[in-house]
Amino acid sequence: MRLNIFLTAAAYLLLGPNALAQAYPNKPIKLLVGYSPAGAADFIARIVGDAMSKQLGQPILIDNKAGAGSTLASTMLSQSPPDGYTLGLATGTLYGIDQYLYKVKYTPASFTPISRFTISPLILAVNKNIGVGSMSEFVAYSKANPGKLNYSSSGMGGSPHSAGLIFEKAVNGKMTHIPYKGGAPALQAVAAGDVQFSFGTASSVLPLGKAGTVKMLGVSTAQRSAVAPDLPTLSETGLPGFDFNFWFGLFGPANLPKDVQERLFAAATQVLNDPQVRAKLLGTGNEAAPSRSPAEFHEWATINGKGILDRVEQAGVKIE
Repeated sequence: MRLNIFLTAAAYLLLGPNALAQAYPNKPIKLLVGYSPAGAADFIARIVGDAMSKQLGQPILIDNKAGAGSTLASTMLSQSPPDGYTLGLATGTLYGIDQYLYKVKYTPASFTPISRFTISPLILAVNKNIGVGSMSEFVAYSKANPGKLNYSSSGMGGSPHSAGLIFEKAVNGKMTHIPYKGGAPALQAVAAGDVQFSFGTASSVLPLGKAGTVKMLGVSTAQRSAVAPDLPTLSETGLPGFDFNFWFGLFGPANLPKDVQERLFAAATQVLNDPQVRAKLLGTGNEAAPSRSPAEFHEWATINGKGILDRVEQAGVKIE
């Protein structure tokens, strides 16, 4: 018995720390998702997670922990052991908005960035009965009705809310934000006329827009998107310079071993460049956008997160 222990220890010393990395993963991995099933984040997690599990040789189990603007899942991730068996799908709110709005205890340093998964546009949807057919008409309508417009979102501080704040500033108007518990009810509120407009994910907006239930005016990104190729950008149709996207990426807890981080990054890069995976993501309204490295992802996410936080702070957004 002692001889076996000695030989095992000697083998590890000869192989070095890479011996552990080669063994990773040797059991299922849990992927925390701070949003409800059947939404954009959930679709991304399941499509990419399934493909990565084949690369890694272990199941990736999706664990939806919706609540408190996704901070419930992020808190759980920040408190998880840094062994690579608990990961999280998250977005730029980790880089400031969560701390500003929800007073969470974690900071960006509480996480190990691995790779960006997707970058996608939001689609501006308006109630079909307000009589506008283009972005320029809606800008004019907004300016003609100061203080009278309501807009919905999937929650305080999220990407649709942030896009609404940017729109308010762009038209120099004051509007009332009404948060809902998810993108689907936020868009149903537009269809019902409870609010005049909303920025929503393609998965939430496109079915209603194609059915004629809401009017789609354009995508929020500076360039036209393969997600909705028939829609113009807001910038080209009445709101010059408007540019907003939302994204999701893969994170681990702080102090994730470098070899594990690189193993996960390699698997993510492989699957996000797979044409079949890219097509599946596009079918849910999301564009694959893998990072060049974990360091590049961290730098990009930090800048992006700070930019959104600045807009939220300038607007004086608070959760009562």
